Amino acid sequence: MRIAVLGGGNGCYASAVDLSEAGHEVRFWRRDAQGLAPVLESGKITVKDIDGKRDVAIAKPTTDIGEAVRGAELIVIPTPAFAQEDIARAMAPYMEDGQVIFLPPGTFGSFAMMKAFRAAGCKADITIGETGTLPHLTRKHGPAEVAITIRATRLPTGVFPAKNGEHAFRVLRAAYPSVEPIEDALSGALMNAGPVIHPPLIMMNAGPLEHFEAWDIHNEGTQPSIRRVTTALDHERIAVREALGYKPSHFPLSDHYENDQWMYGDAHKRLVDSGDWRERIDLTAHRYMTEDIHYGLALLVSVADWAGVKVPTASGLLAIASGVCGKDLRKGPRTLEALGLASLSRDEMAKLLNEGLPA
Repeated sequence: MRIAVLGGGNGCYASAVDLSEAGHEVRFWRRDAQGLAPVLESGKITVKDIDGKRDVAIAKPTTDIGEAVRGAELIVIPTPAFAQEDIARAMAPYMEDGQVIFLPPGTFGSFAMMKAFRAAGCKADITIGETGTLPHLTRKHGPAEVAITIRATRLPTGVFPAKNGEHAFRVLRAAYPSVEPIEDALSGALMNAGPVIHPPLIMMNAGPLEHFEAWDIHNEGTQPSIRRVTTALDHERIAVREALGYKPSHFPLSDHYENDQWMYGDAHKRLVDSGDWRERIDLTAHRYMTEDIHYGLALLVSVADWAGVKVPTASGLLAIASGVCGKDLRKGPRTLEALGLASLSRDEMAKLLNEGLPA
């Protein structure tokens, strides 16, 4: 299958490698020509994983987004939520009927990107899927080298519009057999693990993060009191899903720590043992704050308010993060209010999620 992978982060490099090794024709786009230069010159990315270290050929590295997305059956965008709408505007002139976009994870970027496409004049009949996490636990080790600690075994995924699900899931599962279809894109957004696992880990480790040169929030940063807050926050996420009528499995985050039923299987020990997450985290600038709280946690709180579900842990963490960042994150760019959806009734929301936005 012809697949475009867009972006320059950890997950983007890992996706380009894995999809290439699976036999797909991968066009790998990055806006930063200097950053992509080693891959452009060699046509390869070096990967390190449980099978060792090797070079993987990439069919078409490019800095031309049109060259990447034209004719692609699937477009994979493992970028932060705050990059999604800008990428949508850049892609808009080249989109074609039937193309499928995959956001791992999405933070309701499926709707935000579709809105950006339509505003840019794109009339193509496209489908955008989003899931709860990246298909890999991964970190770049150099400008053309990526380490993959573990790969996802289950990817609960919703698509927008849901009416296109049969076609979209056929395309998605050809690339990612671990994709598990769920109700719709909002259900997919409410599977996002980042806004549950990362806010307690960074806010409750704020002192060590600002004091030490490097700190592993998943190792010494994961203590029983922090786990209890994470569990409470995840219970609120699940309560919102249940209030909206979404069905189990809700992929409780406790499974990540206690068994092999979560998205990565039994991953926590391998994540800690890798050492790749012992790192310097700028509390206000890291994507755990700028994506998982500014976008993801703010979305969760706004959906809870809309659904009439009390989420004191989520609201409290969002308020503390607002204090740290010096701005009201409840008014963030990915809330239902900011997306223009807060006034919808339940029936109107269901219709939107199924039918999509008119061209």
